[in-house]
Amino acid sequence: MSQLTLKDIADHVKHIDICMMTSKTPGGGLEARPMSNNKDVEYDGDSYFFANDTASAVREIENDPEVNLAYSRLPGLLSKPFFLSVSGRAQWIRDRAVMEQHWVPDLEAWFKDGLDTPGIVLIAVKAYALKYWDGNNEGELSV
Repeated sequence: MSQLTLKDIADHVKHIDICMMTSKTPGGGLEARPMSNNKDVEYDGDSYFFANDTASAVREIENDPEVNLAYSRLPGLLSKPFFLSVSGRAQWIRDRAVMEQHWVPDLEAWFKDGLDTPGIVLIAVKAYALKYWDGNNEGELSV
């Protein structure tokens, strides 16, 4: 079995729009919610998601930055199943210049005023470990 590279993983993730982001609640529990990567995948171990600063994910990240991202692609006619678990540290960013680098027009469905939407933040997740299952091949990468 061959080991996937970060580029190989990025190629998979480009075709998976939604992941489940899990963070820790103030009481120590786990909370997961769907997040879109907006096809913003030049995977170097970082992932980016837009959110409103009142979202539970933003509050939880401020309290404890450890998160997990779970991606899955079920098998299709010409593809095998792919699953990815990303362990990382998250932070939220309000810097407009950074947000502009990750903005795509489709986001206006959620943020009507674009980057001028009150309370908009960018959640950046810096991965430190990835575990994948690619058909019968599985492996781990440290980033």
